[in-house]
Amino acid sequence: MTLILASGSAARRKMLEDSGLVFEVEIPRVDEEAAKASLRAEGMKPRDQADALAELKALSVSRRRAGFVIGADQMLAVEGRVLDKPQDAAEAREHLQSLRGRAHDLLTAAVVAKDGAVIWRHMETPRLRMRAFSDAFLDYYLAEAGEAVLRSVGAYQLEGLGAQLFDRVEGDYFSVLGLPLLPLLAFLREHGVVRT
Repeated sequence: MTLILASGSAARRKMLEDSGLVFEVEIPRVDEEAAKASLRAEGMKPRDQADALAELKALSVSRRRAGFVIGADQMLAVEGRVLDKPQDAAEAREHLQSLRGRAHDLLTAAVVAKDGAVIWRHMETPRLRMRAFSDAFLDYYLAEAGEAVLRSVGAYQLEGLGAQLFDRVEGDYFSVLGLPLLPLLAFLREHGVVRT
């Protein structure tokens, strides 16, 4: 049975590979920024935005391809505000300064579609607290992390140097990385896509 990841995320691809899944990758043909703008104009909550974007990605590929198609999305919410991936190093610095010493939520949504219809969805909301790191550490972190800070909401990868930014992480580790892997694997086992 064909399994397709509808995402260009290297972290999601690595999680699925490391878990032993055999799958294809197809980047969905969606204008994610326009979709986000539309959802926000409607006043949709960040949790619902993440879910809607995961669905949009999965359906975009599922309408063209047979098999089980996984779509995922993640939003970072801090005190009612949403932070998207930073566009440049200056914006990454601003994001990290605004998160320093504060807790935030990562709203991580996954959707599986088949034959152009959603057949499963799941949401996890890990809560992370950044420590009150110094400006010197922030300079060090941005210099060491380089372009990687532009590839994720919050400008960090918890699986690497970004771990040093935090003093507390509550919730599912895989969801912090961008995909609620364990519930997804359980669903795929139930449907015979993964060995039981």
